[in-house]
Amino acid sequence: MYIGLGIVLLVLGAILSFDVITVDLDYINDGALGAILIVAGLLAILLSLVFRDRYRRDTVVESAPVVEERRLR
Repeated sequence: MYIGLGIVLLVLGAILSFDVITVDLDYINDGALGAILIVAGLLAILLSLVFRDRYRRDTVVESAPVVEERRLR
């Protein structure tokens, strides 16, 4: 689930870092914001891969053999 978020953050960070789109705000540096978004995207992807096995459900069900009882009359 977080792999998609990480990819989106990576793409947005790359767009801002490589000056494809410039944001004209005085208090925001485009390169720094892009680098922060790239690091956040990589962190989201890595954490989602590390914790992926925690949410996977591998349930093994062992059933006991069925014993039928027969009565002779």
